Amino acid sequence: MGDRYWGQKHRPPVNRKKVEVLGMNERRYIDIIFDRRRVKIDIRTILYVIMVGRCVEIHVSGGEVYKTRTPLTTIEEELGESFVKVHRGCVVSAMAIHDITDNINLSNGESLTYTVRKKKQIVEEFREKQKNMIDSFDGKGNLITEEDYREYYRSFEHLPFAFTDIEMIFDEERHAVDWIFRYGNPALAKLEKLPLQKLIGNSFGSLFSNMDARWLRSYERSALYGETLEMIDYSPEIDACLKVICFPTFPGHCGCILFDLSEIEFTENSADAKKVMKLYFDKLIEKENTRL
Repeated sequence: MGDRYWGQKHRPPVNRKKVEVLGMNERRYIDIIFDRRRVKIDIRTILYVIMVGRCVEIHVSGGEVYKTRTPLTTIEEELGESFVKVHRGCVVSAMAIHDITDNINLSNGESLTYTVRKKKQIVEEFREKQKNMIDSFDGKGNLITEEDYREYYRSFEHLPFAFTDIEMIFDEERHAVDWIFRYGNPALAKLEKLPLQKLIGNSFGSLFSNMDARWLRSYERSALYGETLEMIDYSPEIDACLKVICFPTFPGHCGCILFDLSEIEFTENSADAKKVMKLYFDKLIEKENTRL
């Protein structure tokens, strides 16, 4: 892919028997009083913190919002260096920012305002923090060879659905532009209509000239922010309607479970099935209406 891509650098050899799989980041928490009780919030899940009236709202992945009287300055001190102050009453996680245009556009689809006269400073700070975060992925806690990944995921080999572990590729601006297949089971080869030896170690874009970038944003969210996401969409590359569940695995990676919807038949096991499905789709509609 050339030197302009990140995420594919040569990694030094390691003793494969001593490979240690690490989490996305070391867990750190902040303590606040919410709804008259003390709550501990994982900093990795925080999208942004904003003043609303006399309260501070802490927005976390998944849509939950915690309101507290804890001063914003106190929370800022506890959040650390991975957050960007976009105006006097708002700090945003660098991991949660997709890009900065006339607004701060988050990877979950939300947009925030910022102090326009400080745009250059905010953009530079965001890029530097994102760069440091992505550069820190290089080799930390990741497996090295195809054999390492196959050994780690050996229990996935005979699953009846497709599974892959992908490593994100970032350009010079640290935007996700593609991904590399690091592991795939036989069911993935069947779904993608390509042999595993051709998939593993290669980027999606190099295999499919008609690559649709719609999946990138969700995979980026999962790999960078540690979210578990579900997508249902049409894949023109393989001419199939897919349901994909992605979740973080190694730093800069995400795992993807893929289902061909034409091969899935819904069955009602109880009287509650329709109620559960209604709740599920009502939530999707509510989220879509919120974006609009």
